Amino acid sequence: MTIALIIASFILGSIPTGLLIAKAKGVDLRKVGSGNIGATNVMRAVGKEAALFTLIGDIAKGAIPVAIGKALFHFGFEISDLGFLQSAINNQQSAIEGILGVSAILGHNFSVFMKFRGGKGVATSIGVLLIFSPYAGLFTITLWLLTAKWTRYSSLSAIVAFGLLPLTMYMLDYSREKMTTAVVIAVLLLIRHTANIKRLIQGTESKIGQKA
Repeated sequence: MTIALIIASFILGSIPTGLLIAKAKGVDLRKVGSGNIGATNVMRAVGKEAALFTLIGDIAKGAIPVAIGKALFHFGFEISDLGFLQSAINNQQSAIEGILGVSAILGHNFSVFMKFRGGKGVATSIGVLLIFSPYAGLFTITLWLLTAKWTRYSSLSAIVAFGLLPLTMYMLDYSREKMTTAVVIAVLLLIRHTANIKRLIQGTESKIGQKA
């Protein structure tokens, strides 16, 4: 069951929401702007409405697998009074939810529908966090928004918000399993933003709202 859920999470994450929405508008997202399939490039290439739908879809790809894992795990144990075993069970649940969430992010980043190419995982990671650790998710969104308002760089906002995610998780919702998931999510996102970091250093990175 767990392996099937992991595979299903990866496939769901692989659905290229932005690419499909832009294609419906007659735009090949891979050939405009940054070439990325995320909401920021959709906004540059197609417009705000399309970007909003892309954002919602990408968030849902991360949230749904974790929510399903949470619901199934809860259903399996809610009728039992497990006493001193409850802490271990809660940790196991966090581990399973984290694995499903990371699988969805990997699906977005390395989509089976795009020859294992994909996006950078920002919105999908947010979707994972909002279900996996809501306080950490909301704090990460807040950091992203504040950095974006100050700098107007979407990439820098993601780098700051997710670079601090392990610290955020430590302060707001600590467990070994949740910290491990937070570190993995942060590393995945930073790796996918390597090119953006280079452009930020060179001063050639596009700002939010800049046309493709």
